[in-house]
Amino acid sequence: MRAVLVDRGAPANLSLGEMRETTPAPSEALVRVAAISLNRGEVRRAQEAEPGFNPGWDLAGTVERPAADGTGPQTGARVVGFLPSGAWAELAAVPINALAELPERVSFEQAATLPVAGLTALYTLEKGGGMLGRSVLITGASGGAGHFAVQLARLSGARVVALVRREEHKELVREAGAHQVVVGESAEGAGRFGSYHLILESVGGRVLGDAMSMLAPGGICVTFGSSGEPETSFDARSFYLAGGVKLYGFIVFHEVLAHPASDGLARLSRLVDEGRLVPHVSVEAPWEEVGEVAQKLLDRGYTGKAVLSVGG
Repeated sequence: MRAVLVDRGAPANLSLGEMRETTPAPSEALVRVAAISLNRGEVRRAQEAEPGFNPGWDLAGTVERPAADGTGPQTGARVVGFLPSGAWAELAAVPINALAELPERVSFEQAATLPVAGLTALYTLEKGGGMLGRSVLITGASGGAGHFAVQLARLSGARVVALVRREEHKELVREAGAHQVVVGESAEGAGRFGSYHLILESVGGRVLGDAMSMLAPGGICVTFGSSGEPETSFDARSFYLAGGVKLYGFIVFHEVLAHPASDGLARLSRLVDEGRLVPHVSVEAPWEEVGEVAQKLLDRGYTGKAVLSVGG
């Protein structure tokens, strides 16, 4: 079957190639993939992985063969799925606990944006507990997970402050539901709207250091990425004097061990179906262009998500 493989001679080290068809385990469904989306983490991994490696986390498609143990979606069901690797292929074996059926009004292209970015936004937001009337700061708010997080935080009743790097991204996150938008390379400007019960942080470096000084007593900063710099420094005194504040390291592959992706994906899909959650897709292309689109992601060439259609 055809699949996206690591290819050191291709743009962003990614191109289409041939690989052996996957064999599902008894608790896995075989899905014919219709659409995939890209995330920074998997594209970065492709820069270091061995040639021939098949990456991919996000997929949407149709069940070709249901799980042998009789559980999960049946043949012909439209589904969205999440994998630690191997999603970028014509056929993918997906565990039932990482698969959700799609409402008819949700397209494969919309669904493909949900697994990593949507689950990250949903599960990080839940770290704050009840958000009604609380203040939340979301950095990297024009990215895939950030844009979802702004919408979900607004739906939860939170007062939402969003941080973006560029002035031209301001209206995008305001339309997503942000009450206030701060533009800059640091989070310093967000201080005038704080303090915050919850901070969702994905930039790292100075932004993370700034954010940690803005927590309200009992607040939590959830860090789930480092699109800027991986190293940071912060004022330890102001952090502990806030009282009961926490810094939580979030990675979606760990979180789904306790909170199955199937549940989160079903919830997100329903919100899209109801029109209360709108994926922001900036790039749509055939998967033959995976290398070029992945390079744009590395170069910060678009906001939101890129979705690729998978040919037969």
